[in-house]
Amino acid sequence: MQRINRASATAIQLIFAVALFFSGISPANALFVSPPKDPLPLIKATFPEATRIADKAGEPPVREIYQAQEIIGYAFETNDIALIPAYSGEPVNMLVVIDPQGQYLNAQVLEHHEPIILAGIPESKLTAFAEQYLGLSVSDRIKVGGNTEPGYVAIDGLSGATVTVKVMNAALTKAATKAAQSLGIIATEQGVIQPPSTIIQDQFAPATWQQLTGDGSIRKLFLTRETVDQAFVGTEAEHVDTAPAGEEQAMFAELYYALADVPTIGRNLFGDTDYKWLMSTLKPDEHLVVVLGNGYSFKGSGYVRGGIFDRIQVHQHDSEIDFRDLDHHRITDLYIPGAPAFKEMSVFRIQAHHEFDPGADWQLELLVRRQTGPVDSIFSSFRGNYDMPDQYVDTPPAIYPEPELSLTEQVWQERQLEVIILAALLVTLLLILFFQDLLVRHPKFMHNLRHGFLVVTVVFIGWSWGGQLSVVNVFTFLQALMTEFSWDLFLLDPIIFTLWSAAAVILLLWGRAVYCGWLCPFGALQELINVAARYFRIPQYEFPFAVHERLWAIKYLILLGLFGLSLDSLALAEQFAEVEPFKTTFLLKFDREWPFIAWAVFLLTLNLFQRKTFCRYLCPLGAALSVSSGARLFSWLKRRPECGQPCKTCAKECEIQAIHPDGTINMRECHYCLDCQITYYNDTKCPPLKKLARKKRRDNSQDIPVTVTE
Repeated sequence: MQRINRASATAIQLIFAVALFFSGISPANALFVSPPKDPLPLIKATFPEATRIADKAGEPPVREIYQAQEIIGYAFETNDIALIPAYSGEPVNMLVVIDPQGQYLNAQVLEHHEPIILAGIPESKLTAFAEQYLGLSVSDRIKVGGNTEPGYVAIDGLSGATVTVKVMNAALTKAATKAAQSLGIIATEQGVIQPPSTIIQDQFAPATWQQLTGDGSIRKLFLTRETVDQAFVGTEAEHVDTAPAGEEQAMFAELYYALADVPTIGRNLFGDTDYKWLMSTLKPDEHLVVVLGNGYSFKGSGYVRGGIFDRIQVHQHDSEIDFRDLDHHRITDLYIPGAPAFKEMSVFRIQAHHEFDPGADWQLELLVRRQTGPVDSIFSSFRGNYDMPDQYVDTPPAIYPEPELSLTEQVWQERQLEVIILAALLVTLLLILFFQDLLVRHPKFMHNLRHGFLVVTVVFIGWSWGGQLSVVNVFTFLQALMTEFSWDLFLLDPIIFTLWSAAAVILLLWGRAVYCGWLCPFGALQELINVAARYFRIPQYEFPFAVHERLWAIKYLILLGLFGLSLDSLALAEQFAEVEPFKTTFLLKFDREWPFIAWAVFLLTLNLFQRKTFCRYLCPLGAALSVSSGARLFSWLKRRPECGQPCKTCAKECEIQAIHPDGTINMRECHYCLDCQITYYNDTKCPPLKKLARKKRRDNSQDIPVTVTE
């Protein structure tokens, strides 16, 4: 069986390829999936001066491009880093080339399986789309189409392939971000952002030394001789300046430290006058650290004017803050009661460029040096933590970055208004169906309402939103069921998803008829053309019912043929689904090769002489939808016993010949135009109603008045 399928498919391919050859279309572009491109020639074309292109390496896999020993660029493929399925269910693999600074130098499609691009979008347009990335940076947030939002760079999309190019953009930018982060070109994304705190300057409370050291306002770093000796164990300075026996627990260094520009700390330590003078030396966003010490000198005996204090540092986050002589003020006395005597007392200025946050934790580091030779020495460091008491600072709430929206979420957010309008149209249609028995009693209003709805279907659902369902969607859904089903694949196009959801409900309740008669843009366009033709009295032609009934089978044969091809190759079935002119008419708006345009125009022209010829005899989507018509729950189209025998009025007036000569309505072919229901309630057109009306009039005329005599 597999051999027969493949042989048949090959024969059909050859026939179609010959037809395309004589029409001037390249079969390779219009029929078959393009073979994957080799990335190396594309990289060489981008860097003619390159002397070596390395193989893929690292995580994620990236190629390095060299000129001699210098790296002049990087290249990677999106499928190696960001696999995002496109509308066909397969990802679009792109080659991306960037320079060492993260600028895009090239972006080319290597492989794809998108039917809209294979037989609809010329290669030149795809190349032009990719060229928009040139000159942009991997740090840019790039968005396809729409208004440019703050923080985004907008690029133009491709008409008719909106979903595909949005997937391509998402894959390209995501892959580029990961590659650039791994190469160190851009920083890794940060998590929660904590804005810096500010010191509350108008808050002061008198306090003693014991109170400030007791509540953590002033912290202490205490080192014993033994602690320091243990820090040098295993080094060349292990036995240098060690503690004498019995003095291991003696003090080596005692440091008290705090942030002195906090009023409760600074004013209590130095008094109001000295505190005001110290604060006057600060520039905006600068701070003061007070350090009071005994024992080992935190200033260092080697300190010289113009030099750096090499024994003391402040650490916060990843910042190391050193102090120079211009940052230093020597303190001669403390104002606060109860303070012990200190050998060294200093205040150090933290300059604004360090971006010090007074509300965040920080550490005071003391570096202890031991001399191991005339010029050689070894350092060991000791840190004391400082946690700012909450009452001294005003800390803004943390900023939690908004989670990056997925491509599906972005698309639904962008098309939210369109989905709302479409939902309103669907609700309107439901109201029409629920109140159809009332509406059809007013023929003129009903006809105007229907024609207005069809105009909206063509203009908005079809041309503006690209909401034309296709038999390709059916094959994609079936393939997803047989492989790994994912809702994301179907949610990529909100309008198509909403229409399919509505179609599923309609099929269950009323069958195929409502979608084909009200919501299909191509069907609506055909009907409006025919309405105009009838208005201008263009002659109409209908086949005898026996011929018409047999022509119905064509669309089912087309559906079966496409389904058989889809079992062998979904991409091939999608190409032959061009029998549907939907893509040409609504997605590409007649901007493609002339044979496709000629086919669509031919089908539309037929409607000047016969209503909805394509829908009746050729549409594979209509055939697919009609399969479920027998399972519908409701049958609201009313009939009388006289319908068909002897009355044939509705059958003659049905403009798509969905009513059999015996009066039954074929719901697989009906388009739910409600014309038969208008006739059903019209006592001037429906013969049974006319007969009943005449009988009533006759009965009324035969009534004999009764005369009462006395």
